[in-house]
Amino acid sequence: MTLISSISGIRGTIGGRPGDNLTPADIIRFTTAFGRWVIEKTGNRVVVVGRDARISGEMVNRLVCGTLQSIGINVVDLGLSTTPTVEIAVPLEKAGGGIILTASHNPKHWNALKLLNDKGEFLSAADGAEVLALTDSDMEFSTVDEIGEYQTRNHYIRTHIDQILALDMVDVKAIRDRKFRIVIDCVNSTGGISVPELLHALGVTDLVELFCAPNGRFPHNPEPLPENLGTIAQEVKLQKADLGIVVDPDVDRLALVCEDGEMFGEEYTLVAVADYVLRHRKGPTVSNLSSTQALGDVAEKHGVKHYQAAVGEVNVVTRMKAVGSVIGGEGNGGIILPELHYGRDALVGIALFLSHLAKYGKSASMLRASYPNYFMAKKKMDLPEGVSVQSVLDQVAEKYTQYPQNKEDGLKITMDKEWVHLRASNTEPIVRIYAESDSPVTAENIAARLMQDMSEITK
Repeated sequence: MTLISSISGIRGTIGGRPGDNLTPADIIRFTTAFGRWVIEKTGNRVVVVGRDARISGEMVNRLVCGTLQSIGINVVDLGLSTTPTVEIAVPLEKAGGGIILTASHNPKHWNALKLLNDKGEFLSAADGAEVLALTDSDMEFSTVDEIGEYQTRNHYIRTHIDQILALDMVDVKAIRDRKFRIVIDCVNSTGGISVPELLHALGVTDLVELFCAPNGRFPHNPEPLPENLGTIAQEVKLQKADLGIVVDPDVDRLALVCEDGEMFGEEYTLVAVADYVLRHRKGPTVSNLSSTQALGDVAEKHGVKHYQAAVGEVNVVTRMKAVGSVIGGEGNGGIILPELHYGRDALVGIALFLSHLAKYGKSASMLRASYPNYFMAKKKMDLPEGVSVQSVLDQVAEKYTQYPQNKEDGLKITMDKEWVHLRASNTEPIVRIYAESDSPVTAENIAARLMQDMSEITK
């Protein structure tokens, strides 16, 4: 099945049949439901739309914008943009909501509609459920005199960058004085527009650009994982660069490559940025239950509390607001700085990390070595048809009652400096297993042990 409707939006592969793939009919139906929800929820008839550079983006954009107009909504179209830029634009435009046309790290044949509320934040579970309910109702469109207006805005990436530069934690002078040589990989999407502009504004003049043409023809799997980043790793070494910077197609995830071509580690993007932020702002940190415990160690070093939330950006944001967090995010390279906005933002992550590295005065690899070193094993396990995932997790929990457990999102078992997190997939009958330890062998063994436990339970 290649069409997935959820509380966060709709995503699928382009083409095929309605209901099975992401077709014009599905886009119109879902956009109509969201537009109606915005009007009913807020009384506001303005929606901001932006997209990444994937090949289907322009076509999907026309369908979405036209559909919104057809139900009396005024559209503010940012065109090629980034997810965090659209999030910033929604409240600035005093809009009732926003739609980001991006399938994030999915391959080029995918696209999606991600939905924002009037604060420029992803919908809550309750709001998302209301939108989904409206997709099953009859569609009704506006008469000719009630059709919405259409406007374009092309300045918001610069506005976004200006807001980042205005942060007192961003030290442009320190970055400029370090004279960094940086290689970037923007996977031929909108990072190719926004990342060079940001780096130039930060005073980086020695820049090597890889895959920065925003044409949507991804040169490799666009998820910024080590196995997909061989080209930039080689280029960083070849160019004798200080750092490699990688973003995903919609620029909300940030991966870093050290000067020796080794990965800084997607889990450690947030760790390093949080360390820097906590030097300037004391307050709690938040990450999801599947993120590295190194963030908790850094929080403890700074004398502040660390909290965890269920997996998913909206859950992390909710917890951040509840505890007054000054920095948070997810271990996939997602940085959330409330001082700027409540959304994962690779651009602010770049500015904060470079400020940190510039003031640190040593290499990226040495900065990485200054943090606690943990290793994570990530597995998944198919369950027999008809087996209740929750029942399996309950039986595993019973077996390990001697250890602290968190059941907010599946089951997390903490064993001193080691932990394992089991959670059900939202789309298929599998359990995802994440285990972390200061030893890679131990992490793998913990994951294997829990998989064996679940196998025995389901026999």
